[in-house]
Parts: sequence; C-alpha cells; structure tokens
Amino acid sequence: MLKISRLTDYATMILVHLATRPERVSSASDIAESTHVALPTTQKVLKLLARSGLVVSARGSEGGYALGRSANAISASDILDVLEGPIAITECSATHSHCELESLCQVGGAWQKINKAIRAALGDITLADLCRPARELPVQSLLQKVPRSMHRSERS
Repeated sequence: MLKISRLTDYATMILVHLATRPERVSSASDIAESTHVALPTTQKVLKLLARSGLVVSARGSEGGYALGRSANAISASDILDVLEGPIAITECSATHSHCELESLCQVGGAWQKINKAIRAALGDITLADLCRPARELPVQSLLQKVPRSMHRSERS
C-alpha cells in the first residue's frame, strides 16, 4: 500500500497552519496547540522543515517559524521529498536503482512510468492547494495527465 507516514501528515498540517498565516511567525507551542500535534513532534517536524528550507526560523522573544517560500512555490512532492525521501514505488523507480533483476525485468518500464505520473501529480499540487477544501482541488487537471485507461470510471 502506498501511504505517507504520520510524520509527513503532521508536517503537512504544520505547513498548512503556517501558510494560512503568512504575515506572521508562529512559535512551536502555538503551532502545536493549533494543529493538535504534540509539542515534541511539532518541534521535530519544524527542525526537519527548517533544515530543508521549507520553513525559516527566527530566534528571540519575537521569534518563531514561517514558510521559507510562498505556499504556491511549495509542492506536495517537495514535502514528501523532505520527510519520506524521493518518491520511488519500486526499486527500479529510484534514481540510483540497485535491483539485480532490472536488466531481465519486463515490468520495470511500466512501474517507472507510473512513478513519473505520481511524481507529476504531486508536483502539480501546491501547499496553497492543500489549504483549500478538497472539493476545490484541481483534480480535473490532474486527470487530464493520466492515461484514460487508468481512470477509475473506466475500470469499474
């Protein structure tokens, strides 16, 4: 099953919190309280996000955290790369594949194509999109990039 980790889910919630308040910095405790993510987990996530540049931090009594760039410039794939690593649904989909059967495999090319489609879809969803209600997400534009044979309505 393809599934993001709980830490990635928390990171997304934290980033959405920061994106909805772009004009101010938020302390880790304020973020934890607003998102209902435990403070130690919030601090851990903020450290990872700050190291990657997705958030910036400022020390001092007026310090806190803010987005490192605009919500429109942060994609879902950026978030996943920081917390999960590069997207690779199979060994041969990874940038540096180490599969000993790759030269003999007949399905590797298909998995690589699927991996690229997933990566493209995640790259098209921005943090700004994630701040919107689900009904407002640009799903139709994503479906236009998926081969018609993969649409759910045609498989059922």
